[in-house]
Parts: sequence; C-alpha cells; structure tokens
Amino acid sequence: MTASHATRAQPIPTAVGIGLRPAHLAHVLAQRPPVPFFEVHSENFFCAGGALWDAFDAVRRDYPVSLHGVGLALGSTAPLDANHLAALRTLVDRVEPALVSEHVCWGRVDGRHFNDLLPLPYTEEALALMASRVRQLQDTLGRRVLLENVSSYVHFTHSTLGEGEFLAALARESGCGLLLDVNNVYVNHINHGSDPQRLFAALDPATIGELHLAGFTRKDGLGGPLLIDSHDARVDPAVWALYADAVARFGRKPTLIEWDQHLPDFGVLEDEARLAMEILHADAALPA
Repeated sequence: MTASHATRAQPIPTAVGIGLRPAHLAHVLAQRPPVPFFEVHSENFFCAGGALWDAFDAVRRDYPVSLHGVGLALGSTAPLDANHLAALRTLVDRVEPALVSEHVCWGRVDGRHFNDLLPLPYTEEALALMASRVRQLQDTLGRRVLLENVSSYVHFTHSTLGEGEFLAALARESGCGLLLDVNNVYVNHINHGSDPQRLFAALDPATIGELHLAGFTRKDGLGGPLLIDSHDARVDPAVWALYADAVARFGRKPTLIEWDQHLPDFGVLEDEARLAMEILHADAALPA
C-alpha cells in the first residue's frame, strides 16, 4: 500500500471540514491549510483527467476527502441513469473517499433532468421508491452512503409522514446513513412552519454520519418570510443555535461548511469552520 493510498483511506475526523470549490484549489495546493477534510461535488470529477482532476488528485494525497453528489435524483420515478451510476462508481473506486453522499430528492422526468434538488412528498409510496433506489446505489458502489435532507419552497398536502419520520424510515429500510443539513432544516422551518425539534427527535443519532452548515438568502416583500438555500453567505446566528442543538442531540459529528456562490477569500471559510469547532469543543466539554 502506498503512502498516498493510506492517506485517502483515512476516515473523516470528527471535526469541521470545508467544501472545496475549483476557485480555491490553487490556494489549498500552495498553502496546505490545516483543514481536517475537504468535500467536493462528485459530478465535477467525472472527467478522466485534465487540470481540475490533477489539482484534486494532489489535494487528496494530503487530506481525507468526501464525495457529495448533486445530480443522481434518486427519488425520480424514472430508472436511475446507468451512465451516471457507472461514472460515480468509477470515481469512488478511483478516489476511495471516506464518505459518499447524495440527496433525498427527485429531478428527472420524461427524459429531462432539472437542475435542482426537488422535494419529495413524504408518503409510504415515495419512501418505498427512495429506499429501493438507495439500496441499488449502495449495491452498485459496494458501500453505505449518506442521504441529505433538502431545502424546499413547496410542500405536498398529501404527505402522510413528517420529514423526520420519513428520513428515519429511509435509514431503517435501506441501511443508509443520514447527512443532516442544519441550514436546510432551518430554511424549511421558516418557509413551512415545520418544527426542527420534532425532526431531530425522530432521528436515531447512530444514523447521522455528517452535518452540513451554509448560509441562506432572505427574500422580502412576498407576503411572508421566504429563505433560499443559496450557499452564498455566512451561517446565520439562528442556524448556529440550531447546530448547537443538533450537536447536543446527536453528539459530535463531522461537519462541513458549504459555500457555492459569490465565493469569499478562503480565510472566511476557515473562520466559519473555527466557529463550528468552538461549538463541537463546547459540547465535548459538557459533563456526560
């Protein structure tokens, strides 16, 4: 086993990593900042080579990495895209990431693929479909994956399960883990009046493999509050408070800072990661 192979096989530490975007690759390669781990979007590296792949290959020799998919659309009624699945398996085999994650969403219909993570109705029918697709994905990859809750701007009146109950059942029936995006929980709380604590209470802490944090955009003048999961701002104080609740409920979990648009200097992301680490350390200091 080579040294680089051993490094790539390291588990994600219980610390705070950063979502690595192409604009920051040069900085990371030059400065080698003390970031515990990086996460990248899987689809950005479906290429067989090139400058972007070479830069990522250099990063993953020195840092644990996770792969976060945004395009598989597991909850769609159409069969999973065989080419996408094959490309993801090739990437996973090549990178040997510590974690692989996808989303609880749909996005494909009648041969069209929407560039969004569209919410599912929380019904037994949708649950059975998602669980089947997740099992297919895990069988293809030969490993357990994490599924992330999504933000939403509509909800289905015919849902029969709460979001937390749906996620918990998905983990039980498919054997997957959960990636709990705390910002998405807060966005849905404001947009739909859902109860974050009810969602937390429904989840088994043992199924939570990772937490995500990001910023949102507030839209005013629409007759009511609306938050957009824009990933282009610092984490909101209310989300920090909810993150502290999540850590208290689920224990210390690997956490990721996401920022995808209007990227700031890398130091801003490091500062957000520092704030998250303070919450993790504070929880660790509490008596059992």
